[in-house]
Amino acid sequence: NRFPQHGHYVPQKFADNRIISSKYTVWNFVPKNLFEQFRRVANFYFLIIFLVQLMIDTPTSPITSGLPLFFVITVTAIKQGYEDWLRHKADNEVNGAPVYVVRSGGLVKTRSKNIRVGDIVRVAKDETFPVDLVLLSSDRVDGSCHVTTASLDGETNLKTHVAVPETAVLQSVANLDKLVAVIECQQPEADLYRTADVYMLRLFLFRPLGPESLLLRGARLKNTKEIFGVAVYTGMETKMALNYKSKSQKRSAVEKSMNSFLIIYLIILLFEAILSTILKYAWQAEEKWDEPWYNEKTEHERNSSKILRFISDFLAFLVLYNFIIPISLYVTVEMQKFLGSFFIGWDLDLYHEETNQRAQVNTSDLNEELGQVEYVFTDKTGTLTENEMQFRECSINGIKYQEVNGKLTPEGFPEDSPDGNRHEEELFLKAVCLCHTVQINADQTDGADGPWHANGITAPLEYYASSPDEKALVEAASRGICFYFLILKDRTIVKINAVYKLLHVLEFDPNRRRMSVIVESPSGEKLLFTKGAESSILPRSKSGEIDKTRIHVDEFALKGLRTLCVAYRRFTPEEYQEIGKRLHEARTALQQREERLADVFNFIERDLELLGATGVEDKLQEKVQETIEALRLAGIKVWVLTGDKHETAVSVSLSCGHFHRTMNILELVQHKSDSTCAEQLSTGTKSIFLSLNRIKEDHVIQHGLVVDGTSLSLALREHEKLFMEVCKNCSAVLCCRMAPLQKAKVVRLLKTSPEKPITLAIGDGANDVSMIQEAHVGIGIMGKEGRQAVRNSDYAIARFKFLSKLLFVHGHFYYIRIATLVQYFFYKNVCFITPQFLYQFFCLFSQQTLYDSVYLTLYNICFTSLPVLIYSLFEQHVHPHVLQSKPVLYRDISKNAHLGFKPFLYWTILGFFHAFVFFYGSYLLMGEDTSLLGNGQMFGNWTFGTLVFTVMVITVTMKMALETHFWTWINHFVTWGSIVFYFIFSLSMKLPFLHTQDMYFVFVQLLSSGSAWFAIILIVVACLFIDVVKKVLYRHLQPTSTEKAQVMLFSQIYRQGLCCDDRISLLPDTGCQKSFTSFW
Repeated sequence: NRFPQHGHYVPQKFADNRIISSKYTVWNFVPKNLFEQFRRVANFYFLIIFLVQLMIDTPTSPITSGLPLFFVITVTAIKQGYEDWLRHKADNEVNGAPVYVVRSGGLVKTRSKNIRVGDIVRVAKDETFPVDLVLLSSDRVDGSCHVTTASLDGETNLKTHVAVPETAVLQSVANLDKLVAVIECQQPEADLYRTADVYMLRLFLFRPLGPESLLLRGARLKNTKEIFGVAVYTGMETKMALNYKSKSQKRSAVEKSMNSFLIIYLIILLFEAILSTILKYAWQAEEKWDEPWYNEKTEHERNSSKILRFISDFLAFLVLYNFIIPISLYVTVEMQKFLGSFFIGWDLDLYHEETNQRAQVNTSDLNEELGQVEYVFTDKTGTLTENEMQFRECSINGIKYQEVNGKLTPEGFPEDSPDGNRHEEELFLKAVCLCHTVQINADQTDGADGPWHANGITAPLEYYASSPDEKALVEAASRGICFYFLILKDRTIVKINAVYKLLHVLEFDPNRRRMSVIVESPSGEKLLFTKGAESSILPRSKSGEIDKTRIHVDEFALKGLRTLCVAYRRFTPEEYQEIGKRLHEARTALQQREERLADVFNFIERDLELLGATGVEDKLQEKVQETIEALRLAGIKVWVLTGDKHETAVSVSLSCGHFHRTMNILELVQHKSDSTCAEQLSTGTKSIFLSLNRIKEDHVIQHGLVVDGTSLSLALREHEKLFMEVCKNCSAVLCCRMAPLQKAKVVRLLKTSPEKPITLAIGDGANDVSMIQEAHVGIGIMGKEGRQAVRNSDYAIARFKFLSKLLFVHGHFYYIRIATLVQYFFYKNVCFITPQFLYQFFCLFSQQTLYDSVYLTLYNICFTSLPVLIYSLFEQHVHPHVLQSKPVLYRDISKNAHLGFKPFLYWTILGFFHAFVFFYGSYLLMGEDTSLLGNGQMFGNWTFGTLVFTVMVITVTMKMALETHFWTWINHFVTWGSIVFYFIFSLSMKLPFLHTQDMYFVFVQLLSSGSAWFAIILIVVACLFIDVVKKVLYRHLQPTSTEKAQVMLFSQIYRQGLCCDDRISLLPDTGCQKSFTSFW
C-alpha cells in the first residue's frame, strides 16, 4: 500500500477486485441480446420477411410479420435480462462484502471490490480471503496460520502457511503501515498446484517467497485469530477466477433440432414459392390469362423488366407462404421454459428441511436438457460425501477390534472379557494418537487451564486435521478409546500422565503414501510411528502379523471403510543422531531439496514393525449409492472428478457404489512420461476388449478407470483417441488430483467426441465452476464450500440425492412436453399454410389469400396457442412415482428420441395429409356449382376459406387433445374454450364497426347451412381417425417401456375400481403423494 521511490517500482494498471459471472451489462445488453436472438433461424427469417413487406407490394400487411417478431424478441429479452439481473445481484453480494485494509495508520472498512494490488488486508478467523495474498504476519510469533482450501480443490484438510521472518514480526497495524517493500511476481496463472515465483525486496534484502506464503482467494482462515497479507492478484486475475470458464450461451439439443427443422421448412417454403412463381408465368404464357379483360395492366407494368417482375412475384409468394415458419413457436417455448421452471422450485421433494433450502433455477433455457443426460460428472467432497468420518474398526496384532461403548473390544469376545493383548493394544493406540498433525481450536488452548474446566472435566474440543481420517481417529481418542494424543510442537495435551516430545514430522506426500512422526518417550527413547496405505507400509515391515493384517485390511475395504496401516520403529542413539543430521542437510538444501528429502524419508521409514490397521467410515450423503445405481440403470455413465488424493477418491468411489468390488479397475496414475502412459493405455484397451468379447452387454459393470491429473495431461497430449477408447468402454471413471480447468477439459473432451453426448456436471465448490460452466447442464450443490458453484450453475439443489428426481421426473416431463410442443407447432403450421398453396392452383397464382388477414394474424396467437402451452406446462404421461422408481424409462427419451428424423417426418406428413383433407374435403363438398343454402345462393371465396379454416382450427385442437394424457380443469378450459372462442370471435366479425368488412356475415352464412356442419364433422373425424388407428396399432405391436408402464398403472387403477383422481392412493407412501398434490 506504499510504494518505494528511487525507481524500484514502475506503476502498472492492475485489475480491480470485482468478480463478474454475469453475461450482460447495461450498455451491451441490447446489441448483444439482439445478436444472440437473431442467430435463431426463425427470428432472422422473419426479420427478412418484414423488410421485404416494407419494400415491395405484398399480399399481406407488414404488421402480420413485424408485430409477432417484436413480441417474441421483447419477451425473450425480458426473460434473459431478468435471469442476468439475478447473476448481477449475486455478484454484488460478493463484491460488496465488507473487508478491512490498512490505510493511513489504521484499519479502514471498505468493500471487497475496492481492494487494489498492494493493499494490506486483514482477515479474521473463519473468513474467506477476498484476494490472492502474500502472508505478511499473523497473531502467532512464528507468523504461521492455517487455512482450508475446500472450495478451491475439494481438500478439507488444514494447510499451514508461514510468513517470512522479516515481516512476521510486524503484528501491529502501525508497523505494517510503515512497511516499505517491493513484490515481484509472474503473470497470473490458473494452476492451483503450481505457484509462480514470488520475490520480496525489502531494504535491499532479496527474499524468495514459496507457495507456503501465498493465500488464495476462496480459501478460508482456520484456527488463527487474524492475519495480514498484501494483495498481489485481484478480481478476475486470482487463481479462483482464472479457473472460471467464461460465460457462454448454452443451447439445448431441442433448440438445435428446432433450427434444423426450421431449415428444412425453409427449403419447403422456397420450393413452394419458386414453384408457384414458375407456374404463374407458365400459366400466363397464354395471352387470355396474361391480361384478362377485368384486370388490364398499366403502362408501367407492361414496360417493367421481366426479371424484376419475377423476383417481385417470388418475394410476394414468399410472404404469402411465410407462416409455414412458426415464429410464435419461439415465444411459446420461452414462456413454457420460464413458467415451467417454477415447478422445480415448488417441488417439495427437492426441499431440504434441515438447511431450509429449496431447488433453485438460474436459467430456464435448459429444462428439457435434463431429460437427455448421458454423462454425469460429479465432484466428490461435499457432493457425494458429507465429509464427516467416523472410526469403526481396527486390527491390532492380527486381532480385529470394534468400538463398543467407547472401548475397543476384540471381535467375538464380550466387552468385559480378559485381554491378553494389552501391551500390543497400548502400543498401537500410542501410534495412532501420536502420529498425526491435528490442531485444536486456538481459542480453547489460550486459557490458563487449557481445555479443562476448574472441576477437571474436559470441554468439547474443536479439531482441525490435515485429513478427515486423522480427525476421526483423534475424535475416537477423545471418546476414551485411546490414551494419548499430541497436538502441537510446543503444546501437549495428555489424558494420563505421559508426555511425548515431538521431534520431527515426515509429511505425507502422494509418492510415499504415508506420514511419520519421530517422538521422544517419557523414558527418553526415540520412536518412529508411521501410518499410511497398506501398499506403502506392508512392504517396509519386517515383523508383526503381516498376513493377518493384510486379510483384515481387505475385509475393511469390502465394507467400504478407508484403511490405514500403522507401524513403528525404535532408534538407537547413534541411529537417531544420523537421522537428525541427514534431515537437517536435506531440509536446508538449496537444490534438489524434494528429491533429497524423499531419499532421507525412505532411509528412515524402513525395517518397520507392523502394529495393525484402522478402518474409518467416510459418511456419504443420504441415498448417494441408490442415486448412482439409478443413474446407471437409466443408461447414464457417472464420472467422479475430484482434486482429492488417489487413495481417498478410490475409497469413496467404492463406498458409494461408483466402483464395485467385482470391477476390473485400471489405474493410470503417477505417469511422468508419454511412453509409460501409452503402454498402460494399450494394456488397458487390450484387457477391456478381451473381456468384452467374453461377456454379454447386459452384464453388470466390468471395468473402471482411475486416472490422476498428471497422467491425464500426458494422455490428452499425445494419446487422446486411445484414452477416449478406454474411457468409453469403462462403466465408471474416476479422475483424481484434478485442477479445476482439467475438470473442464475432461467435460469438453466428452462433449466434442463424435457421439456428441449430453453432459451434466455437479459440484459444490469454486473448483467445480469451470466444469459446471463447460457441461451442457451445470448443477450446483448448496453445500459448505461457499456459493460460487450455485451462482455459476444452471440449477442448484441441496443434496446429491435430489438429482434422480430432477432428471427422471422433471427432465423426463420437460423433454416430452417440449418435444411434443415443437412437433405440434410445425404440424399445425403445415396444416395452416398448405391449403393456401393449393388454393393458388384455383386462382391462377394471383397471390390471392385463402384466409382473411385477421385469421392469418390470430391463428397462432389466439386460436391454437393456449392448448399446447397448457399441455407443455402440465402434461404427465406417466405418474411421477413410476418415473422415479423405474429409471429404465429414462432410456425411452434418450438421444433426442422424440425429436429425431422419424418423429419429425411423421408429424410433417400428418400435417400435409390433414391439409389436403381440409382443402379437398371442403372443395368436394362445395364443388363448382353446388348451392348449400336454402335460397339457392352459392358460397363465395371467403366462405370457402372460412370453412377450411374452421375445420383446421377444430382438427388441430382435437389433435392436441389426443396427445394429452393428464387432464386438469385448465386443460379442459383452454381446449374447448379455444374452439368456443373461435366461434364467438368469428360471429362477432359481422359487426358493422369492424374495419374488415370482407368477412361481414360470412361466418353466419356458413353456419346457417346444415351441409356445412356435416362437412365440418366428417372432415374432422376423417383426419383424426387414421391418427387414432396408428396410435392403437403401435401401442399394441411396438409398445415402449413408458407405454407398458402406463398400461400397468391404469390396469391397477381399473382393477381396484378407482377413478383417475384416486390413483395416488395406489402408490406406496414415499413422499411422491405429497409431491403430486402440492407440486403439480
